[in-house]
Amino acid sequence: MRIAMKKTQITLLLILTCIFSGMAQTISVHDPVMIKENDTYYLFCTGRGIAVWSSPDMENWEREAPVFADAPTWAKEVVPEFRNHIWAPDIFFHNGQYYLYYSISAFAKNTSAIGVATTKTLDSTSPDFGWTDHGIVIESVPGRDMWNAIDPNIITDEEGTPWMSFGSFWGGLKLVKLSDDMLSVKNGPEDWFTLVRRKRSFELDERDPGDAAVEAPFIFKKKDYYYLFVSFDLCCRGERSTYKMMVGRSKHLNGPYLDREGNSMYNGGGTLVLEGNENWYGVGHNSTYTFEGQDYLIFHGYDAHENGRPRLFVIEITWDEEGWPQVSIDK
Repeated sequence: MRIAMKKTQITLLLILTCIFSGMAQTISVHDPVMIKENDTYYLFCTGRGIAVWSSPDMENWEREAPVFADAPTWAKEVVPEFRNHIWAPDIFFHNGQYYLYYSISAFAKNTSAIGVATTKTLDSTSPDFGWTDHGIVIESVPGRDMWNAIDPNIITDEEGTPWMSFGSFWGGLKLVKLSDDMLSVKNGPEDWFTLVRRKRSFELDERDPGDAAVEAPFIFKKKDYYYLFVSFDLCCRGERSTYKMMVGRSKHLNGPYLDREGNSMYNGGGTLVLEGNENWYGVGHNSTYTFEGQDYLIFHGYDAHENGRPRLFVIEITWDEEGWPQVSIDK
């Protein structure tokens, strides 16, 4: 009887924890990524100049100054109508400094480029704080490329070599090796890996994204596997947003990434992680981290009760017996 009662109490605690951790937070963000420096968490998001938030606990957030008060000088060479609204950053600490990768793009076009800026610290009160922009890492051009240079994510392999996954629509999501200084791509397209593709319903030229909606790769290493999280379907459309998060895994960084049923993400496979419900039109563009021994899924969802306003989610991840991530949001 005591064992049964104890199991019931544990189950109830897990349910309550899941419900609590699955609730949206008050700040409005798109495409959040996070990192911790000393006792402070920093959140970087899509926004004018790249939106930045800081928090002592991942719950109470304070707005910081944007990374770029003015648009990077090179941005209008890529997108002439650019107005400093920078998309989908990724933050990474390596070789004693922080690297911030970010996307300059025209909506629904692969007129895009990924840039990178660095700083020694994220603490804006420190004399060592200050962003240095290093310009373009990679650029995609309509009519030339069947890939889109947005949504960067950085990871290092077992040898410490830096890699970048990126992409949206077109021919799918790519993985490229970065140079040792992490400021450029090391090899040409012939040496790239295509990790994820979705089939188009009809053939289009390089200037049209088509309907193979996949983007926002994020690779997370846990035990023997690399887990590749991606977002399927449509973001940024209010009540018409259909974003959902999918995952596959591989023992090798360059894949192939397989879903729970053994289907390759290269051929459209993927296991559902989380999708919208009656309260959230869509959820997606996630990042994944381990903080203080706990794994977290960070993403945004479109609030059905606030005209589709995007909200921040920070949710604890549990893992099932087969090693697949388990999360839920409030109903």
